[in-house]
Amino acid sequence: MQTEWKPRHSPWLIAMGVMMATFMEVLDTSIANIALPHIAGSLSATPEEATWVLTSYLVSNAIVLPTTGWLANHFGRKRVFITCIVMFTLSSALCGLAWSLPTLIFARILQGIGGGAMVPIAQSIMLESFPRQKRGAAMAIFAQGVVVAPILGPTLGGWITDSYSWRWIFYINLPVGILAILAAQWLVEDPPYIQRNKSATIDYVGFGLLAVWLATLQILLDKGQEADWFGAVWVRWFALASILSFAGFIYWQLKAKHPLVDLSVFKNRNFTIGLILMTTLGAILYGTTAQIPLFLQTLMGYPALQSGYAMSPRGIAAFITTFFVGRIVGKVRAKWMLCVGFTLLAVSSFMLSNLNLQVAQINVIWPSIVNGIAISFIFVPLTTATMSQLAQQQLGNATGLYNLMRNLGGSIGIAFVTTMLARGAQVHQALMVGHLAPDNPAFRQQFDSAKHLLAHHGDSVTASRQAYNAVYSLLDQQAHLLAFVDNFFIFGAMAVLTMPLIFLFKRVTAPTKPMPGAH
Repeated sequence: MQTEWKPRHSPWLIAMGVMMATFMEVLDTSIANIALPHIAGSLSATPEEATWVLTSYLVSNAIVLPTTGWLANHFGRKRVFITCIVMFTLSSALCGLAWSLPTLIFARILQGIGGGAMVPIAQSIMLESFPRQKRGAAMAIFAQGVVVAPILGPTLGGWITDSYSWRWIFYINLPVGILAILAAQWLVEDPPYIQRNKSATIDYVGFGLLAVWLATLQILLDKGQEADWFGAVWVRWFALASILSFAGFIYWQLKAKHPLVDLSVFKNRNFTIGLILMTTLGAILYGTTAQIPLFLQTLMGYPALQSGYAMSPRGIAAFITTFFVGRIVGKVRAKWMLCVGFTLLAVSSFMLSNLNLQVAQINVIWPSIVNGIAISFIFVPLTTATMSQLAQQQLGNATGLYNLMRNLGGSIGIAFVTTMLARGAQVHQALMVGHLAPDNPAFRQQFDSAKHLLAHHGDSVTASRQAYNAVYSLLDQQAHLLAFVDNFFIFGAMAVLTMPLIFLFKRVTAPTKPMPGAH
């Protein structure tokens, strides 16, 4: 039996070191969202142009993610990891110093390139540093950054932007980045099998096809609703380019002698099922994270920072629960923990689908807490079960794909939310507008009441017009509320429908004694 490699330093110390970089990178996927209006105003850009600050980061991040395995094998994992942190830290400084929107977008592209490989490398470092029976505990630590950071991002971003300036949401990365570089230099080392593979050649054709596929797909998901999807010519061309490049990429990777991405990991049943479940979780997590603040701000009239505070208990619940989950991950079967997690995820979504315009803040906080608990019960056992059957040599490639699908799932979830809110509101409005008829007693009562109130401030004709506007505004508000409710219900149904996949996992058995070379 082959001896399993072990690092020189304590795995717990290594985990603390790499998690600084992980938390910093994942936080930046969401911290800039709430500052977009401030960024647009400061750099003389429209709100639509400012969204490229988010899109540019996601595109470059997505392209780099699947190449993580090759980068680590060719240049050495430690060297790539430190280079990524340096690039991310320096580009964060450039983001803060940006004097124009193109400068900021360029800096965000560099930041996305640096951050793309950082998270999967950190995850593979932690998985390899811990023996198999302790990988659940390692993933509990990893979950603190990957799950909690994007939830806390909008709250932290709102507070920094309101209290100081949007530039400080990037400047705060500088001290964290410097500490992460020092920690990586001291703690991280390359396993022997990575050192032996440094002569691997790059698959330029595969990389080109991958870049076209992910870039066109990410831009489609981010900008499709603004362009009315396939109503725009460029959307149709981008969709065709994405489909063809994806098909070409898969074909080339299966035929290439030295493929950029090792697709053989999909032969592993646990890995394939885990990828599907993680994509679903990403869609629900990021979709809910995007939708709750939107509901609170547009329909309930909450300021941005207050809507962020309403989301904070979700992150706190996830943070606390993850400690508990990490302790039981080897003692309770993964599939039962996943069943609990997806059940709670469905329950939280169905709770949110009962919202109305008279709810208090606590009616949003409680479902958010249940959601945070659910995510902790899913993320740790799901990652452990997904990677459980893979050899150490496969982890670098596998973690890149795993994080890619989490991010793509998030992009799909956000695109779904923005599309369904706009179109769902139109559908509900079309269905309800028939009730605004003179022979409808409820409409007449509402209209007469509004007209009587407005007549005190003007003539009868103006009062009638304003009363119609007031009643229609109420109908439009109700139509948007129903669109939010529909989305939350769909997220709950998605969680329920994916649960049967959990029972297809092969059982993850923890070794009864440490493996050779483990500690």
